[in-house]
Parts: sequence; structure tokens; C-alpha cells
Amino acid sequence: MAPSYGRTLPNTYVFLRLPSDIVKLIELKPNTIIEVGKYGTFPSNLLIGRPYYTTFEILDKREGEAHVRLRHVPAKELNAEVVAEYDAEVKDGDVGSETVDLDEQRVAAVEKDNRLTVDNATRQNLSHLEIEELKQTASGREIIDTIMANHNALDEKTAYSKAKYSLRKAKKYLKRFTVLPMEIGTLQDYVREKEPGRILEMREESLALITAWSNAHFSEALTSASADVQSGRWLAVDDGGGLIVAALAERMGILRKDEAEANVVSGSQNGDHSMPDAPAPTEDGPNHRDFPLPAASNTITNLHSMVQQNVSLLKFFGYDSNTPDTDHPLHDRLLPISWLQLLHPDQDPTYREPEVVNEGTLQTYKSGKKGTYYKKRRRWARCKAIVDNARAGGFEGLVMASHMDPANTLPHLIPRIRGGGHVVIYSPVIEPLVSLMDLYSRERRAAYISALSQRPDEVPSTEDFPLDPRLLLAPTLQTSRIREWQVLPGRTHPLMTSKGGSEGFVFTARRVIPLEGGVEARGNFGRKRKAPGDTGGTVGE
Repeated sequence: MAPSYGRTLPNTYVFLRLPSDIVKLIELKPNTIIEVGKYGTFPSNLLIGRPYYTTFEILDKREGEAHVRLRHVPAKELNAEVVAEYDAEVKDGDVGSETVDLDEQRVAAVEKDNRLTVDNATRQNLSHLEIEELKQTASGREIIDTIMANHNALDEKTAYSKAKYSLRKAKKYLKRFTVLPMEIGTLQDYVREKEPGRILEMREESLALITAWSNAHFSEALTSASADVQSGRWLAVDDGGGLIVAALAERMGILRKDEAEANVVSGSQNGDHSMPDAPAPTEDGPNHRDFPLPAASNTITNLHSMVQQNVSLLKFFGYDSNTPDTDHPLHDRLLPISWLQLLHPDQDPTYREPEVVNEGTLQTYKSGKKGTYYKKRRRWARCKAIVDNARAGGFEGLVMASHMDPANTLPHLIPRIRGGGHVVIYSPVIEPLVSLMDLYSRERRAAYISALSQRPDEVPSTEDFPLDPRLLLAPTLQTSRIREWQVLPGRTHPLMTSKGGSEGFVFTARRVIPLEGGVEARGNFGRKRKAPGDTGGTVGE
């Protein structure tokens, strides 16, 4: 998942990867101080406009300076230790003896172990006070070199043990961090580490399966000749804080602003305050875009069970439903709809048309009351357009990640998917999806068709067939989980520090439209004429 921009922008969210492999989420607000725990603080302005995937080191304040400085750590310095170890292996011996020397060193490294090594505090010549004094005057790399030089048993350690020791000291004393962009994979790992239940314990590999099978993609806007037919419409049921919506929006190219628009916004925040053109008035009043009408293509209809949709994770990508940005692509392409509006729209107060006031009475209203009237009309027009389009169906696919039982919700959703559309359902546990596999199995479909052929005028009992098994084809249940391994000579095994949690399962199928009526075969089916001399028996040996 590639980042949207190559450099950091003000008022955006980024990740800082610390030497301890901890990822910290921050918001780059201009003229503020960013805290990175024990590593110190630095002004946010020093980080704005810098490229991503760059490593910086926090330097101490000089005399007369108000804040610390950041030093860009080049890649050569980051890889200095690896290059030094490689040079130490090959610097001795000519070309003919190089392979022999390296083989002997590898054998010695494998045979050497730490069974006779006693590693305790007495092996370090520096005291705690001396190390604390050293931290006030020296840099992080100088502290590590001094500590390793004063270790009495460093030669007794194996090469792997030395690397672990050096890495442990680097995580403790180096004041470095790497700037990472706001990507869905990184955000998913961050939220899963903090609040796994917020995203239904969904792993990155499970999200990759969901987005791949959903077939979500950018769709070109249709011409005016076929403007009544909408394209690129996906139906989502997202109870994961907006993670599914964000993943679909990224594949459709509507998750982030264009870089040119973002540069205009950042320029206005730095002092370029240009007045935008006034919006053109409409029949219902000024077009304030607080309740915009849905776009014609590339839309995501998010079905939720609350009063408002929960897409809080989208704020990290510049979209906030409480304070919408009219320039964001999701402003008129993310369409929220509740279950009440989908199933019983007449019972929803928002769907009911407000009272229409004639022009003469409207002119007598004060500005506040007139604005409230226009706002109600815009909210009703948007709600009616979203509900009517959703109830009409024709969605390209369905992506569902919810706590609700899919066997109870699919009867209301499958008929609204067009023929050939993709159906993808995620569940943290396997039991609901196993039941769904049985309901759409080939045996149950054959029994359903047989029941229809016997009684064409009656629908089979819902007790035997809770769902119509003819509507989905090729149901598949799958899972995927990446396990990290340590690969070392004689010490290859899975990492024991992997985080547990739910495995995560994905159900996929294709929407099909059953053929109305029976299938009849017509024609002459006479027996094939035998060839001359053919007796129809077996050939003798």
C-alpha cells in the first residue's frame, strides 16, 4: 500500500518508529512540541516537509538554543555495522583462500556457544554513575562503543550474542526515530496492538484477502446517455471503526486527497489565505455542501446499526464525518444508511419530507430560521437519495465485517447485489461462516431445486431453507495468517513472542441470478445408427 505523498504535510497523522520497535502515532500540528517518551522532545516544525522513511536523531540543545535539533541519519551510517562485519570477514586472505577462511569462521561460529559464559554486572567496568555522566556529554553511538569497549567478557560471546547485545544497547541509548506514512497496514497493526476488539481482531493478511476478493476498483463515470445507470457502487457493513471502508476506498482511489489539493491546503495554513468562490445557489437555497447529494460512481454505501456510522479511523486519512471537508473525495462518495432506513424507511424521521414553505412565507423568515429550513431540506434530499439508491440495489459487491449473524442479514442484502457481484464476509470465529457454507452448499441447492420442481407454486419452507441457496455460487471459506520465524544455524523456530488472538476467517462467493421457469430439452434423441459389422459386443482378444 503506497503512501499518498512523498513528504510530510501539516495537520496530518504520521507514525514514528522508535529504536525499541514501538510505533508512535502523532499529529503534525505546526508550532507544537512532539514527545517521544524517554528519547526526548522536538518541535513539530522540524519534521514538516521532510520525506518519509527517513531516520532522524535527536541532538542535545546547544547553549543559547531554545529547542533541540534533528540530524538526518544517512543510510550509510545506518548500515555501518553490517558493512563493518562483512569487511571484517573478507579483509584477510587472498581470493583463493577467502572461501576456506569464511567456511572455517562459519564452522567456528556454529560450534561456539555461551555455556561457559557468565554474564553479570561485574563484567562491566563502567558503573551506573559513570554511564549517567556519559549520557550527558556523549552521543548515543559513543555511549554504546564505550560500554562495549569496557565489557570484559565480550570476546566470549558468539557473533549472534554480540549482535543481540549491541542491538539491546542501541534500543536503549540511540535517540533515533523513523518517519512512516499513514498507511492502512501500519494503522491496522497499531490499533490491533492497542485495541484489537475495535477492528474485530482483524489481521493485515485477512484484510488483504477481503480487499482482493471484493474486486473493489476505480470505475469511470458513465456518459450522459446512460447516466441513469450508476457504476462502481459497493455495499459495506463495517463494524470495525471504518477499517473496511478505508481499505475499499484506497482500492477505489478515493481515500486521500490529491497531492495538488493537499499542497493548496498546506499553503493556506502557512499564510496564503485566498478567498474561495461563493457557491452557486440552488432551488432550495445556497449550496453549502454540508449534506451533498451522492456521486454517480465510485461510492461506498456503509450500512450501520447505530444512529450514526462509526468510521472513526477515517480521521487519520483526513476525513471526519463530524467536521466534513468538502474537498475530500469521501465527502460525497461515502453514503451512510441505517438498517431502519434500508428495511423500513417510512419509520425513520429523517426520510420523511419536511414541510414545504412557499416563497412568500420564506421571505418573512429571519436568516437563522431560513438557514434551518434549507438545512432540513438538504438533509432530507441526501437521505432520500441514499435510501432510494440502496433499496434499488445494483451494487457491484458486498463486503461485511460485523458482529451480527450473516445468516440473518444476508436475506436482506443478497437481492441488492447485481449478477456476478462479489460477496465477502469476515468473522473473527469460524462458526457463523461454517453455518453459511452449509446454507449455500451444493447439496442444499439441489434439494431446493428439487422442492421447487415438485411444487412450482410454493416457496420451500424457511425452516429447511433459511436462505435461497441458488443466489450464491462457489461458496469458499478460507483463512491466512503469517507467522514469523527465526532462521539461524541450529536455532530455526517460530518466534515465541507473536501476539495471539483470533485467527480470522473469510467467506467468499459470487452472486448469480436464477433462471426463471424450468429448463426443457427439445429435439430428436434417436439412437445412433450402428456402423456396418458392429455387433455392439466386446472385442475378442
